[in-house]
Parts: sequence; C-alpha cells; structure tokens
Amino acid sequence: MDHVILVDERDNEFGTMDKMEAHIKGALHRAFSVLLFNSKGEILLQKRSAFKYHSAGLWTNTCCSHPKPGETMETAIKRRLMEEMGIDLQPEYLFKFIYHVELSNNLIEHELDHVYIGQFNGEPIINSVEVERWKYAEPAAVKKDMLQNPEAYTYWFSLILNRPELQNILNREIRAHATI
Repeated sequence: MDHVILVDERDNEFGTMDKMEAHIKGALHRAFSVLLFNSKGEILLQKRSAFKYHSAGLWTNTCCSHPKPGETMETAIKRRLMEEMGIDLQPEYLFKFIYHVELSNNLIEHELDHVYIGQFNGEPIINSVEVERWKYAEPAAVKKDMLQNPEAYTYWFSLILNRPELQNILNREIRAHATI
C-alpha cells in the first residue's frame, strides 16, 4: 500500500495517508514534478499511461510523483525518473506551490508540488506501465497547444508551465540560443 506525506501549507509534515485515500479526501500532501530540457531548450514530455489511476493518457512534464514516507525529495525524484523514464540524473530545485483540482473520476489533487528542472539530451527508456509515449517539444509550442487543447494535458503541468519562476528560466534559455 502506497502512502503519501501529509503536509500543512508551509510544507511541515504531520502524518501519512494511503495515496488513494488522500486523493479521495483531497488531503494536502507532498509531491514533485520534474521538467527536463535538452540542449535545444525543448522540454521532454511524457504521455501518461492508460493504466494510471488519474489523468491517464494526458501529456505532462517529464516525471511526477510523491516521495514515500521517510524518503528525501532527492531520493524520490531519482527513483521515479529511473522507474518511469529510465533516466539517471538529479535535477535541481526551482520552486514549490500548492494547487487543488477536482478530477473527472471523483479524485482530488491537493498537492504541495516541488518543481525541479534539469538537462537531458538522450532518449528515455520508458516504463510502459507508467508512460505511453514521450517527445521533445518547444515550450512555446506546448503552451500554444495547451490553449487549443487543454483537455490533452494534466492540470498541474499547465500551471507549472505558466509559473513566473519557470518563465524566467525559459526566457534566459531563449536569449542564450539567440546569441549562438
């Protein structure tokens, strides 16, 4: 049975709960999202497997999950990147935020999401139980497609891609590539 770490709005732990119970009750819990970019500035996206308990078949960031009780965020991220995408690296922390959304299958995402970024230029080796497909795409093209087809993307990925903290990074990347 998988458990998530319950937190308050300041990210202080106060217990654990079964993962499905937390998503049924909408309990605030700790999560992470990883965005990997290649040297061209393209983001590595994954299409969530049809077997996922929520947001199945939707495009999202490179990797996302929850740390296990007693597990550091860094260990959890390294573990899940390998489990989902076959990628062995340690991304860097960028920011965290809280979001709450009611999903179509009577589940509630209420997460304090820690967002990490990193660079990866290879081809992932996907776990088909977790990931259906993958692709690299330019962030501007993804944002444009999100506006035209919001139902094709996970809720949290849309929030992350539009956060000012990520925009600052993307703008620096665009300027860096323009001067090459």
